[in-house]
Amino acid sequence: MSYEMTGTVKKVCDAQTFASGFTKREFVLTTEDDRYPQDIAIACIKDGCAQLDGIQAGERLRVAFRIRGREYNGRYFVNLEAYKLERLDGGASDEAAAPAGGNDEPPLDDGPMPF
Repeated sequence: MSYEMTGTVKKVCDAQTFASGFTKREFVLTTEDDRYPQDIAIACIKDGCAQLDGIQAGERLRVAFRIRGREYNGRYFVNLEAYKLERLDGGASDEAAAPAGGNDEPPLDDGPMPF
């Protein structure tokens, strides 16, 4: 299932590569849809990390993402995995889509996203 969210980029993190070879790059999107703004952590994975090249704090984006959940040691984790970013500022649309890969899940030892 796919979801979409619009907001302003608050933070773009560096890419992380784990021992297994799995790569992810996270960013924080501040939404204005609610009464109180919400800071939402979203990750791009594998080849999709390149979507964040050139994205800076303060830019407005529309993000298409999937919700991924898993259990590890009796704890449950939810990750939002972006697969398409669209710039809303400046009239220039910069769309990038992550290649459709298999259903590879992140390694179980990467834990929750620290911010």
